[in-house]
Amino acid sequence: MSLLERIRSSSDLKAVPADQLEAVATELREFLVETVSATGGHLAPSLGVVELTIALHRVFDTPRDRVIWDVGHQAYGHKILTGRRERFGTLRQLGGISGFPRRDESEYDPFGTAHGSTSISAALGMAAARDLVGDDYKVIAVIGDGALTGGLAYEGLNNAGDLKKNLLVILNDNDFSISPNVGGISKYLTRITSGPLYRQAEKEIWQLLGKVPAVGKKARGAAGKVKESLKNLVVPNLFFEELGFKYFGPFDGHDLPGLIKLLEDLKQIPGPVFLHLRTVKGKGYAPAEQDACKFHGLGRFDKMTGAAEKSTKATYTHVFAQSVIDEAEANPHVVAITAAMPDNTGLNAFQARFPERFFDVGMAEQHAVCFAAGMATAGAVPVAAIYSTFLQRAYDQIVHDVMLQKLHVVLAVDRAGLVGEDGASHHGVFDIAYLRSLPDLVLMAPRDENELRSMMKTAIAYGKGPVAVRYPRAPVEGVAPEPARVLELGKGQLLRDGADVAIVALGTMVLPAVAAAERLEREGVRAAVFDARFVQPLDAEAIAALATKCGRVVTIEEAVLAGGFGSAVLEALAARGVAVPALRLGVPDVLVPHGTRAQLLDRLGLTPEGLSSRIGAWLAKNAPVLP
Repeated sequence: MSLLERIRSSSDLKAVPADQLEAVATELREFLVETVSATGGHLAPSLGVVELTIALHRVFDTPRDRVIWDVGHQAYGHKILTGRRERFGTLRQLGGISGFPRRDESEYDPFGTAHGSTSISAALGMAAARDLVGDDYKVIAVIGDGALTGGLAYEGLNNAGDLKKNLLVILNDNDFSISPNVGGISKYLTRITSGPLYRQAEKEIWQLLGKVPAVGKKARGAAGKVKESLKNLVVPNLFFEELGFKYFGPFDGHDLPGLIKLLEDLKQIPGPVFLHLRTVKGKGYAPAEQDACKFHGLGRFDKMTGAAEKSTKATYTHVFAQSVIDEAEANPHVVAITAAMPDNTGLNAFQARFPERFFDVGMAEQHAVCFAAGMATAGAVPVAAIYSTFLQRAYDQIVHDVMLQKLHVVLAVDRAGLVGEDGASHHGVFDIAYLRSLPDLVLMAPRDENELRSMMKTAIAYGKGPVAVRYPRAPVEGVAPEPARVLELGKGQLLRDGADVAIVALGTMVLPAVAAAERLEREGVRAAVFDARFVQPLDAEAIAALATKCGRVVTIEEAVLAGGFGSAVLEALAARGVAVPALRLGVPDVLVPHGTRAQLLDRLGLTPEGLSSRIGAWLAKNAPVLP
């Protein structure tokens, strides 16, 4: 039996002889590569914290002591060491374990994480609640330098320095979030790590003073001034200490014996402590070390060569990126903005073509949207590409900074709908509900790649206020290419006529609706299919006329039903006095788990087969109401 097979808890890890811990690290890396090569997942982040993971569970009394992994995609080793090794082969698969920490999965996961920059605030909240009840467990937040660019991290740091709670914040500094880090914080951390060790220099000053006999008040005062000068000289603007933390580092995050000794010492220090570790993303697996961006998160790959399985199909993300480039060629005012995801949003191609018009603001979605608003006031046409689930974080900026001022900001809402293996925290199913209530915000969704190109052209040409275009994480439909054109605002398109039921679909559900209508026709049901195109402004008159003609209406969307597209259709019908039986199909009032997108669509009945079956059964029970 291997060492790793014997470890099912932190107690088991503590029983491993110290001279065998390096072997545990080696086995853990091998197991990670072996398993993730078969399942896909976030490999490089977890490889980079193997030593830290072992040291934390070796030193601290987990799960009583609480470790919070910011974002959480680096917690695979943590899962393996805490009783989930045997199930790790089900990682991110339907019915399997999550790719992120989850409170309902293990007592070792005290806080669910999947979006960045949350760990410090959550850890501080735990520490404050702990002190209220007189408990004494330790609380540790592990945050990456990418997540440290998010504003929430600084709100937590600021409050922690003021409250003076016993709290350990560990910075995993590897120069990456998903892509290489950008911005002032990254440069500041580089200055720290490239300079002399402040703590070592400070120690030497105090050792020198200790050799001076009868050091008096005046000498101690002078020593304090020397120390302040030392801080400013060796590490300019010791930001974390000024916030109230005791700062230690930078230290080698792969020195396992040194880490264990260091954590043993630091857990004895009261108050907020900040430990700065330098690590290598993808450590121990050459392909991941050489291409940390690719191995941040990927599908299945060959563990021997690192070659990943590749799809030959273009995606909606690719089409979006080329569309923005095409529009920027014709309009010099078009700029592109990403929040730490130039590769995953496709905007790395825009960056290569227009480097001076491309802006990566770091993992800071709120800033990205407010930054775009500022650009819009000065004549730019900003296109901010942000995942639907991450755009939630910038809702106040959309409302206060963009919508209220009627600024022409284009929100490219990537990964709208079900995203698959990342699960509930990443499904982009809420954007319709949280955007359609905003007055004068135009919201569109394409049924295919031609429509996406036209919607991007329409959004950039609009000029009267905010526009959002939502599109999925999926391959394109493969339709014959057509030139992009400016669409008539708020006008949908009747794709198939019929008299028995009006199917009103949006975006990714339009073509499945057409296929479902064809299946229904074989059963004698004549279904009309209307591509709404716009959620706002909605083509209400056309939809009302079609619903009146057919006497029954079905709405379909790849988003939550509560407050979503179907709700908008029913509100429009009610406002026009159209009272017909209605069925809304979409994502019900549940948190959808992880699995492939195809599996999840099938489970929710949003495939052509599922739609035709559900609509057919409903039609059999609901007679039409005709004028």
